[in-house]
Amino acid sequence: MEILWKGFTNRERQVQDLADRICALLGEGVEKQGRASLAVSGGSTPVPLFAELSGRELPWEKVVVTLVDERWVEPADPDSNEHLVRTHLLRNRAAAARLVGMKTEAEDAFAGETACEERLRQVPRPFDVLVLGMGTDGHTASLFPGAGRLEAATAMDSGRLCMAIVPPRAPHVRMTLTLPAILDSRQIFLHITGEEKRRVYARARAGGPAGEMPIRYVLRQEQTPVEVYWAP
Repeated sequence: MEILWKGFTNRERQVQDLADRICALLGEGVEKQGRASLAVSGGSTPVPLFAELSGRELPWEKVVVTLVDERWVEPADPDSNEHLVRTHLLRNRAAAARLVGMKTEAEDAFAGETACEERLRQVPRPFDVLVLGMGTDGHTASLFPGAGRLEAATAMDSGRLCMAIVPPRAPHVRMTLTLPAILDSRQIFLHITGEEKRRVYARARAGGPAGEMPIRYVLRQEQTPVEVYWAP
């Protein structure tokens, strides 16, 4: 499937255009199904996007928001993606949206897999919109190169929505959507910024095993359309 690359000269224009696309797709989902779903990633890159989306006029009360991955920390922890989303996205008009988080009461992510899957089944699928980021090591969601369960988490026949995973170097055990869950989307956006990420993306588009740069699993699939939004 062809990847649509959209490069911008500044991040403000990038965020505006990406927010336009996301809102249009969520609006279509609400119009056709009566509700819509949005899966988002953490990190610093999406914060301006969240701020922009939070003020957009949408029937947010009919939108369910969930996470692409989560660190197994309490939702009040600054490292929590749920905390990030509640702080920057679920405010202003978007405060009416419903958030389905990944972190459960289980002591560790491995013990929390079943309960997390039950939560995720409350989210309408396919996701109307799923927004991914990408690390400088080529990871996306919490699909890290060198992670012990990467092969299982990217198996398309697993029947799993989420899996616990231990990053080889990044802090915290994680819960991540599996590759089949990520691809169960109407539209995927890869939201990246900076020259280094552009170089990483170029390497990911070149040859090499997908496991070395797991974003390749998304870029090489033929199931779900992908648009890349980049700004310096």
